[in-house]
Amino acid sequence: MKRTKIRSIGIHALLVISILIISLPVILALIISTQTETQVMSYPPELLPGKNMVNNYVSAWNAVNLGRMIFNSAVIAFGVIIGKIAMSLLAAFAFTHFEFKGKNLLFGIILITLMLPVPVRIVALFDVITKMHWIDTYMGLIIPFWASATSIFILIQRFKTVPSELIDASKMDGCHPMQYFFKVLLPLTRSTIGALVVINFIYIWNQYLWPLMATNSKEMRVVQIGIKMLMNTESSNNWGVIMAGVIITMIPPLLVFIVMQESFMKGFALQSEK
Repeated sequence: MKRTKIRSIGIHALLVISILIISLPVILALIISTQTETQVMSYPPELLPGKNMVNNYVSAWNAVNLGRMIFNSAVIAFGVIIGKIAMSLLAAFAFTHFEFKGKNLLFGIILITLMLPVPVRIVALFDVITKMHWIDTYMGLIIPFWASATSIFILIQRFKTVPSELIDASKMDGCHPMQYFFKVLLPLTRSTIGALVVINFIYIWNQYLWPLMATNSKEMRVVQIGIKMLMNTESSNNWGVIMAGVIITMIPPLLVFIVMQESFMKGFALQSEK
């Protein structure tokens, strides 16, 4: 009994230490965001919060119009999520519930696109949106991310776990395919959709390269570009202000994760059970 208790204490201590190590960069960023420039550059470094928190956060917010950038990133993220999940749901539904010529070939082509991330096709993509006059528009920042082989693959695997008896029962009740899709399949896939919402929101929120190429005006910039703009390359960087900006931009993804946490965990639990 005593040995079991000691083992339990050791495991919990190891978990606490691991969490502290993993969260150390965020803790340091939070501490630095409250310090003056002198405190940040002092040696040995000060590891206690400073008294310049309000000034740093106000400066970060006003220096690059961070509020506008957060709005842009939120619009882009939710626009991508709505379009990407809608297209992925319909594609996965077609692949799992219908038979058509070239089905396996088409699915193979979709999987091949997993090897072509945005940086690889970015020049051709830039040329397309330039010809469509989508530079400096939400359309140019949102639509290129709608097609997603990863989301389609995950939803296909989820749809395959739905019992075939439900399809037969819906047919006996007179449901046509789209009624079955909306009334049966979507409610059963809610947790997986929630997990995809969290993953895609964080992925789009952290985009830097494509928004940098697809926008010219400051009004269309996103938060990741805003963080870079806070770094003044002509003089010494005020890391207190920069870290304040980093902390501010972390809040929206954190809120999305907190709101969607239950669905996120259930979605991954369902994927691991298969």
